[in-house]
Amino acid sequence: QVRLVESGGGLVQAGGSLRLSCAASGRFFSINVMGWYRQAPGKQRELVAAITSGGSTNYADSVKGRFTISRDNALYLQMNSLKPEDTAVYYCHAVIRKTVVGGTIDYWGQGTQVTVSS
Repeated sequence: QVRLVESGGGLVQAGGSLRLSCAASGRFFSINVMGWYRQAPGKQRELVAAITSGGSTNYADSVKGRFTISRDNALYLQMNSLKPEDTAVYYCHAVIRKTVVGGTIDYWGQGTQVTVSS
């Protein structure tokens, strides 16, 4: 059973920083793209940042220059200069190949709350 487990959310004042982490557990062959999504109350889930297995990154315009995504054996999101509009539940996402010959499957973490106070 493959699982993604996030940590690092919390409450921070505007201008502050948080670092989110996401670890994959279980048996699998490889992880392709990993990313962070967020969903604010009453809004659709949106991509925040993504990173390929080769290290190429992609960011939402709203977080460029403030957030940094990285990965080694886990996935990270360094969030600086946080704004109240960054408040949301943040979800880890991974495209995982469980076997050498199998296809890829999308996995999601359970989400971690980030709240930025003004």
